[in-house]
Amino acid sequence: MPSPSRPIARLLHLRRLSVSPRDHLLLRFAALAKELSEQPAPPPLPSRPRSPHPYEYNRLMSAHAASGGRDGAGAGAERALHLLDEMRSLLGRRPDTACFTTAAAALSSASQPGAALAVLNAMAANDVAPDAAACTVLVGVYACRLRWFDAAYEVVRWMAASGVAPDVVTYSTLISGLCSAGRVAEALGVLDLMLEEGCQPNAHTYTPIMHAYCVSGMIHEAKELLETMTAAGFAPSTATYNVLVEALCKAGAFKEVDALLEESRVKGWMPDTITYSTYMDGLCKAGRVDKSFTLVDKMLSEGLHPNEITLNILLDGVCRRSTAWVAKCLLECSAEIGWHVNVVNYNTVMRRLCDERKWLAVIKLFGDMVKKGMAPNSWTFSIVVHSLCKLGKLREALCLLGSEEFVADVVAYNTLIRHLSFLGKTYEACLVLHEMIDKGSFTSGAVVL
Repeated sequence: MPSPSRPIARLLHLRRLSVSPRDHLLLRFAALAKELSEQPAPPPLPSRPRSPHPYEYNRLMSAHAASGGRDGAGAGAERALHLLDEMRSLLGRRPDTACFTTAAAALSSASQPGAALAVLNAMAANDVAPDAAACTVLVGVYACRLRWFDAAYEVVRWMAASGVAPDVVTYSTLISGLCSAGRVAEALGVLDLMLEEGCQPNAHTYTPIMHAYCVSGMIHEAKELLETMTAAGFAPSTATYNVLVEALCKAGAFKEVDALLEESRVKGWMPDTITYSTYMDGLCKAGRVDKSFTLVDKMLSEGLHPNEITLNILLDGVCRRSTAWVAKCLLECSAEIGWHVNVVNYNTVMRRLCDERKWLAVIKLFGDMVKKGMAPNSWTFSIVVHSLCKLGKLREALCLLGSEEFVADVVAYNTLIRHLSFLGKTYEACLVLHEMIDKGSFTSGAVVL
């Protein structure tokens, strides 16, 4: 494998750039990209369990659900559901409560609440008694996915009346759903209820409330909640602190983030890769790209390693620190660097090229991505459709939306409809609107003319 510095050096020569801190960032990024790409991939999960026992099936279902599969959470959930069906159809065995619960939880996590409810209904139809974990999944589907809070409360009441006591996970799930809907006062009421029932909260209970405060810009209240947790003996988790770090970064309070990290050992929590990635993202967006790269050394010194998300944040930083053109060249020479690029990397650079109004460069980079056999996603198509419209190539944008490979996305459709309407092509705009509805990309209030 050639040294990553060679193609980057050629890039710097082509741009006639003198050696500068900016150039050192490019070399550092190339080295990090190569190092991350060389990390061994986890071994593939088996397709069948070692034995036909429900316990072994549940272990494998849980593993697939946790891994998410190659194509995301949906793939892992579908694999878990396939294993559940296999138990019933091929083996003639009735899955137990744990198997049904695992499949339903995986589908709920993959944003498939209807399928999750179908699994739980099948569980009841098979006379499999639900336990607290199964009921908690149902609460999560109602509260977090569908926001049917009356139904969620009804499940909790049924649990209490049926001798299946709601536990801390049940209450925390309900609180999470309420907070995500902005019903923080109601969530605090549920917190009081669980304390009255003798159910002790934990960090997972408080973290959604902390997040709700931070999203609303109530950082002072979030800090007070952190102090309340500590005073009550509930040690905040790293995830809890990560919520606060993100809020402080958005507020530009980087000195406070530094203070949090410095006192982390004293406070009994350890920053993780998400902590540092969140901090790097905030620094890059604030134009402090150099400092974001210095955090990599701090991560490594603490035994943490950058992941693909970290690398993409740094790639965005390269775009901001130099130009998107330089980042584009990094992608084009990725094979020489030894960097296994992904669709998110391409989307990041294409988005920055759009910011610089380099529409043609976006189209060329999209072509490079397709030539490498990389499958675009809905975000990719939205960026490309936007660029084609800016170039006045509406016919090409229409062809792209009509292709079988196109991933339906309301943003891409809206972009084209808006440009067609602006040019007075009302008939064509209506055709695109009808196609969007036919493909199921329409949501209430989604179309902006």
